[in-house]
Amino acid sequence: MSYKVKGEILGFQDTKEVAINEIDPLFSTMLDVDNENISFTLVNPFLLQDYTIDIPLDAKELLEIDDNSNIAVYNILIIQKPLEKSTINFLAPLVINMDKKLLAQIILEPKKHPDCGMAETIESFKENR
Repeated sequence: MSYKVKGEILGFQDTKEVAINEIDPLFSTMLDVDNENISFTLVNPFLLQDYTIDIPLDAKELLEIDDNSNIAVYNILIIQKPLEKSTINFLAPLVINMDKKLLAQIILEPKKHPDCGMAETIESFKENR
């Protein structure tokens, strides 16, 4: 499914439209529609930890989110070798208004989200479970 990027994805300001394809319930891929060389691996954070975020008002307005909106949240996974060393950025989630097909990356305040790290390894979740 394709989504219009509102704002920008950190470091990828030219990415304006992306397609997200689910690999399995935990992993998905996100591809820049206009640049096949840009792709991301995403994770569903809710399958890894209790993940509660407050979507800032400006992001809600940007994404046209209201009380009835169907939203999805993903986090970017930075692939490393071995795979267990790959890291997840929980402080900069991708929020999607599924109804309007709009996506934005938001930056969470670390003080308000002390359980969220910027580079948590996949192996740390195996140890905690």
